[in-house]
Amino acid sequence: MKLQTSLFMVLLSTHCASGAADSYPRAQNVTWSSTNFKTILSWEPKPSADYSYTVEFSVAGENRERNPHCIRSTATVCDLSVFLTKLNSCYTADVLSEPPLGTTSDDTEFPHITSPRFCPYQDTEIGRPDFNLTVDEDKRTTILHVADPLTALFEDSRQLSIRDVFLEKLHYKVSYRKQKSTGTKTLMYNSSVIKVGNLDKGESYCFNVQAYIPLRSPEKQLGQMSATKCSHKHDQAIFKVYSPAVIAGGILFILLVIGLIITVTMIYWKQKRKALKSGTEGCPLRDV
Repeated sequence: MKLQTSLFMVLLSTHCASGAADSYPRAQNVTWSSTNFKTILSWEPKPSADYSYTVEFSVAGENRERNPHCIRSTATVCDLSVFLTKLNSCYTADVLSEPPLGTTSDDTEFPHITSPRFCPYQDTEIGRPDFNLTVDEDKRTTILHVADPLTALFEDSRQLSIRDVFLEKLHYKVSYRKQKSTGTKTLMYNSSVIKVGNLDKGESYCFNVQAYIPLRSPEKQLGQMSATKCSHKHDQAIFKVYSPAVIAGGILFILLVIGLIITVTMIYWKQKRKALKSGTEGCPLRDV
């Protein structure tokens, strides 16, 4: 009898614990999204009025923390940018399904789901850089001035750029081509001031820039590609701009126009002289 009673109590305890754990729907599809260390945790589905979400996060083996804005919230995103300060560490986050804000529960454990691991230094995507370009006096060198993208990180009230974070490990990949060509060349540089030389004098070239971090895994080495910018043509001979057929056609057109003007002018003066002559012959002599 005692054995049956003990078994019944164990089953009842297990059922209650299971019921508490499944009292609210569990979150699903937890993902990280991070660009320039602006890091967002997101999940599904949007909660009903009967429950809310709380986010806990930590470095492996350390105490879990909470973002005050992501406690018993109805949102399905949580901005953790300013909390993930150990850039070289890896984080995980739990999304807990809890009672709505302002309500209580006797449950001590709530349904939760754990995110994939996220390592800011290795995983954040680098956004597209902006740059300006100038053509050197020799007309064979183009200089690119790249603006290092800013991050969501601050130090002593100063916003950090990706150069501040990655230092000498930050490189830039430059892709360039002649404006009317599809053949592209690529070069790697470890500076934000980039000189691309040995270009054809007077030609227009188009450039794209991407951040490149070689110490990362191959699929995460390249950042977003910049917008395309092209240099202007300088001192190009007309024979390089237009084909011989086009030039010959232009010359012929000009000659035809000139010939037409001369022909019309001659016809006009002939008709005018003829009219004057006819008018003179038709006038009677005055009486003396």
